[in-house]
Amino acid sequence: MVAQVPLYLAPMAGISDLAYRLLAKECGADVTITEFTAASGLSREDTRSWSKMESDPRERPFIPQIFGGIVDEMVASAAQLSETADVIDLNFGCPAPKVTRHCAGAALMGTPDDLVSIVEQCIAASSVPISVKMRLGTGSENLTVLEIAERCAALGVLRVCVHGRTLSQKYRGQADWQAIAQVVEALRNAGPDGEMIPVVANGDIVDAESAASCLQVTGAAGLMIGRAAIGNPCVFAEIRDGLGWQQEKLPWAELVEQAPTEIAKKAAAKLWAWNRYVELIEEIDVWGSTRNMKQHAIAFTKGLPGGRDLRVALHRIKDPMLLAEPLSEGLQALVSGENLLVVSDSLSV
Repeated sequence: MVAQVPLYLAPMAGISDLAYRLLAKECGADVTITEFTAASGLSREDTRSWSKMESDPRERPFIPQIFGGIVDEMVASAAQLSETADVIDLNFGCPAPKVTRHCAGAALMGTPDDLVSIVEQCIAASSVPISVKMRLGTGSENLTVLEIAERCAALGVLRVCVHGRTLSQKYRGQADWQAIAQVVEALRNAGPDGEMIPVVANGDIVDAESAASCLQVTGAAGLMIGRAAIGNPCVFAEIRDGLGWQQEKLPWAELVEQAPTEIAKKAAAKLWAWNRYVELIEEIDVWGSTRNMKQHAIAFTKGLPGGRDLRVALHRIKDPMLLAEPLSEGLQALVSGENLLVVSDSLSV
């Protein structure tokens, strides 16, 4: 059996809202991180930005993630967040042009001194530990991850997460797990007192088989799952079960056991997860809690027969809470051996 390590839900804009983080925890994630949020918005007290920083005792540890290229804004945000956070994560991995054109996110991998300065000053300003997430570099000719990871480790970061791609790759090609393995080796005795700094591997971890392979190659202290968890929060339990880590009976197990086909079983797990997500939104009742519902609803239909037609119908719905019932009915139809088309054809908008 593969030795157990923590599973992390990646910080994803429009995905890792509070309700979805709580859902991921119930589905087997050990650690969740907020949507990556601009330090510029937090430092100027923007309501929408701060709404992403809402938490709940059930998700402990609470780990907000921030990004930015202006040192003062990053430091001010870290200081403010340290009043409520357990850990603060700094994003140096986002490849989105709207982030990198401001010399933030993965763009900072091209300016190691600037990146390390931000980390050092955020550590000084924060009363809680700082962790960092990064890529391999800005491009194949500029792989700076080893230098930056070692310098951050020497400053005393709590951990380093590495996505095994460069900025220029975005999400194309395969994640380079061998490069992550080099970071793991480099940080074995790289802490301020010669201690090991744990490395979390990210990229192309989609199921139990890929999780086991990544751990074998990298020797990482944890695995972070991003795109594979979009519309499929049960992926954490699937990985845990496939690797022999799952001890408790899953709350959707009975639904899956009763489903007649593989498609029905997949839909059964999604049905439980979607209904629970809606319940969690109603439970937490925080400002902006429904803002990602449509994106999540669309994602839940991916890979299911009739999903395209239901997505068209869901796109027309304006009120986020009105998405709950039609998607639930559609997934229930699949569990019962019907088609999503039955629901999407009868949907009134």
